[in-house]
Amino acid sequence: MNTVEHTHIVTIVLLWLGFFFVHSLTASLTLKYWVSRNLTRFMPAYRLVFNILSGLLIIPIIALSYIWRGEALWHWSPAISWLVAIIIMATIAAFIISLRYYDMAEFMGLRQWRERNSQAEDQEKFVIGEFHRFVRHPWYTMAIVLIWCREMDPIMLTSAIMLTLYFIVGSRLEERKLVQYHGEIYERYRKKVPGLVPRPWRYLTRVEADELLSRLGN
Repeated sequence: MNTVEHTHIVTIVLLWLGFFFVHSLTASLTLKYWVSRNLTRFMPAYRLVFNILSGLLIIPIIALSYIWRGEALWHWSPAISWLVAIIIMATIAAFIISLRYYDMAEFMGLRQWRERNSQAEDQEKFVIGEFHRFVRHPWYTMAIVLIWCREMDPIMLTSAIMLTLYFIVGSRLEERKLVQYHGEIYERYRKKVPGLVPRPWRYLTRVEADELLSRLGN
């Protein structure tokens, strides 16, 4: 690896670390509570601005990852390429199916803005969709699958590793909020269902999922 490639990799790592810091800070309940107390008028737009800011910050990192692309570290055979294509299509289909279990207006921040909601807590109810019965964070799992379903050069590999680590750490940070929101019910759910990697011996049946939700009162 030459000096230029090494510099590019270090730059990408630092940019991702900066993005992760800003993303985690702005997603934290600590900052949300501070804004709700001191900048109450801004709170209805918080989630919307959070999503826009996240998108703007990630664009230059993705752009540089393509601009600084190098030689592929490995090449897949035609058979493997077809298998990867099938995995990608299946993952995208699973993502589309999963949308029915999310309040996308709340997720994007449009509902909070439209209703002028100044609460710091997320308003979306705890829902156990079909994929949530097998992993607690199906979108993170799907994203990790898509990230690794490609041939890698040094820059892309660096980004893939950084993003995978952040999904692991970020899921832990997110669950701190979910425990505060949903208490003992979420703790029971967490003990039963794995975080990111499905395991045949750890999942909720539909009946068990419905029973948990009935205790929550959803």
